[in-house]
Amino acid sequence: MGEICSKCGLPKELCICNTLFKEHQNIKVFTERKRFGKYATVIDGINVKDVSLKDLCRKLKSHLACGGTIKNDRIELQGNQKPKVVAFLKKQGFENIE
Repeated sequence: MGEICSKCGLPKELCICNTLFKEHQNIKVFTERKRFGKYATVIDGINVKDVSLKDLCRKLKSHLACGGTIKNDRIELQGNQKPKVVAFLKKQGFENIE
């Protein structure tokens, strides 16, 4: 039958842990004004235990063709990318986005 997930108790093929974690996170996407009048889009509220910030940041930077980093458990992207980030996160399965 295969391996069983230790969190939800379902077989690995039917495991819903990742979708549940994504649905129950309260994510805030906002812009900050940085030095020299530049804008940065900040994504805050992602639980580091459930989702890999490094992988998500890499996907966002690739999709948006911009630079970015992870600071204090927040993803910071260069430029005002808020509408594109919200659309991308919804496509990835995150639902509670402010």
